[in-house]
Amino acid sequence: MYSKVTRDIKVTVRPFYLEEQSQPDESRFVWAYKVNIENQGAETVQLLRRTWRITDARGQIHEVQGPGVVGEQPVLGPGQSFEYTSGTPLSTPSGIMVGTYHMVNRGSGEAFDVAVPAFSLDSPHQEIKLN
Repeated sequence: MYSKVTRDIKVTVRPFYLEEQSQPDESRFVWAYKVNIENQGAETVQLLRRTWRITDARGQIHEVQGPGVVGEQPVLGPGQSFEYTSGTPLSTPSGIMVGTYHMVNRGSGEAFDVAVPAFSLDSPHQEIKLN
């Protein structure tokens, strides 16, 4: 599990490999990740957009941007949280993801970014190298 707090917004991510959706012989590896966004502050905030940087084992970077998460732009009052599950495929047996949630303070209108911690995408098909 990976967690990070930015401006009283705690983001926790738990990735897991989806063996049943992956096809290693065809270089298709699929992960899901469960994200919990918790407002630990005193202000009401809203997640407007997201940006993801997905890097595969070859170092190839794919950036994904879009409105909200899983079709929603959740509003989180003090003490509230929002949880969702999404996923990503890669053509390599491992990779890493990191992201940013672009949010707004509903009271002041101030826009700010919340860091999503970098998390590892590991499958049982990756080659382990000992140094």
